[in-house]
Amino acid sequence: MKKDFISILDISSDELTNLIASARRLKEERRLGVHTPVLANKTLGMIFEKSSTRTRISFEAGMFELGGYALFLNPKDMQLGRGEAIRDTAKVMSRFVSAIMIRANRHDEVLELAANADIPVINGLSDREHPCQILADIMTIEERLFRTEGVKVAWIGDGNNVCTSLIFSTILTGMEVVVASPPEFSPSSAIVREAQEKGAKVRIVTEPREAVSDADVVMTDTWVSMGQEEEIDRRRKIFAPYQVNQALMNGAKPGALAMHCLPAHRNWEITDEVIDSKASAVWDQAENRLHVQKALLVRLLV
Repeated sequence: MKKDFISILDISSDELTNLIASARRLKEERRLGVHTPVLANKTLGMIFEKSSTRTRISFEAGMFELGGYALFLNPKDMQLGRGEAIRDTAKVMSRFVSAIMIRANRHDEVLELAANADIPVINGLSDREHPCQILADIMTIEERLFRTEGVKVAWIGDGNNVCTSLIFSTILTGMEVVVASPPEFSPSSAIVREAQEKGAKVRIVTEPREAVSDADVVMTDTWVSMGQEEEIDRRRKIFAPYQVNQALMNGAKPGALAMHCLPAHRNWEITDEVIDSKASAVWDQAENRLHVQKALLVRLLV
């Protein structure tokens, strides 16, 4: 049976442990200049409905370093852009490539693609989840804190797709998440309820200082995601009290990590003082996208 990676909950806690261990091994091998072509003659078809820096570069570089090939596909250059049903695209691509990664506007598209493909499908981002990012975040937290069990993460800002994957990840990692968002931008009650029923450790508040109290990690994301550009002025005003700055970091545990999945609007959701500080794990997060995705590709294709 083919394996997909649509949600962080598509893997078990044991599989997560093994995947992160594989990513750390691949990271060390890369540092030593060792590249084993375990994905020779494998091709990853990458559909990008949304623009990307880290997702595209990390998947392309990862496939290359593993001996495979990554094919960039813009829907505007495909029949998808002219109205072809995504289920038909899935069936055709299954005859051509070894796996599909999609960065989609709607989560339903990812689900439909996976349901109709005979090959593994990876969610490179949807409006519901961003599981590849959370894999990198978990790896980064383990590298810096040497554990995830009992780690308290304060999420500050928009309760978006990354936040959803973070909430679900607590079921696998033993972390606790406290989300501080403006009420209208909190994670949906349905997602929080679903996560808690599955054992997630999550609490929703509105006050950033309450969230960061005793936190090991302070995490944030852009206030304005792709497709929300017309809301820039409104969102900046609403989210201004949710900026991750040094004063807020001072309310967390001494030595707490500052994390942001990027791209960052500097001095909006996070200040230069924080993102460029010793507390920042932002660049490790970005690099670790490469290593966890390589480990994921090996798991799905070998």
